[in-house]
Amino acid sequence: MPKNLTETRLVFMGTTSFADAILNSLLDEKYNIVGVYTQPDKRVGRRQEIRKNAVKITAEKDNLDIFQPEKFDAAATNKLKNLKPDLIITAAYGKILPKEILEIPKHKCLNVHASLLPKYRGPSPIHNAILAGEKETGTTIMLMDSGIDTGDILSQKKIAIQSDDLHPLLQGKLADLSSALLINTIRGWLSGEIKPEKQDDSEATYCQMIKKEDGHVLWSDEAQSIYNKYRAFYHWPGMFSFWERNGSNLRLKLSKIGAIKNNPQSRHHLGEIFEISDKVGVQTSEGVVILEEVQLEGKNKLDIRNFINGYPDFVGSILK
Repeated sequence: MPKNLTETRLVFMGTTSFADAILNSLLDEKYNIVGVYTQPDKRVGRRQEIRKNAVKITAEKDNLDIFQPEKFDAAATNKLKNLKPDLIITAAYGKILPKEILEIPKHKCLNVHASLLPKYRGPSPIHNAILAGEKETGTTIMLMDSGIDTGDILSQKKIAIQSDDLHPLLQGKLADLSSALLINTIRGWLSGEIKPEKQDDSEATYCQMIKKEDGHVLWSDEAQSIYNKYRAFYHWPGMFSFWERNGSNLRLKLSKIGAIKNNPQSRHHLGEIFEISDKVGVQTSEGVVILEEVQLEGKNKLDIRNFINGYPDFVGSILK
């Protein structure tokens, strides 16, 4: 181990705002970051403008060397070898590292994964914990191997999930938790105080890549399940349904919703919009989703009462 931890030649790999929080914690600790790897810039929006991700913005601000390979071919691998990293840290990078990359640093590759492994292996652990209605989750620092989040565990820490936690809020809490845990884990790992522990593969669960169409509401689901999906997809991809009006299927974003587990005294058709006390609800298979703010595609967001003022035929119609 280096006499001073900040002498450790560290390469960081990450892409999302979660990863950016991890990178900033390493910078605060004055680690010697000799390179930052992040996903290539993407074109976004109708104008297809190139937008830098949060990790790249931070790396540029701190004058760090930035690498954005499409894949780890021979040229990209050699560039990484030339950096002579002692340790590689990854967090929400979005790429699987080949075996040749994993073998480069003498202190191996550590990954920060926002779940209590072996639960929720894969690309969307925070989303899936909320979707499943979990009461707690956490973060894991693990040694990387050739599998998907299958490496030995170095450290873990739990955190409670509040019933109204939206994805951005929970992600922020986990980023803070992960940052502190990673700093302590690096010290323990490099000093030899931390010993890796095998994961119990029989306890493993997996999560999928979230796609834009996953935000489509199925009114045959229960209200609580729909509300959990709203919480999980709040930042992206959002929640939407279709409202048939004057022969057209209008895409309606559900910008803000709530849920009532119990049905009112009289039931309605699945997806039917109706008045419930001073609120506006949508019938599900069990319970009612309360609409608070909606947005027609191409229009501004409106609270539900202002929306109904403009579209009085909304109440009594059925969302699909």
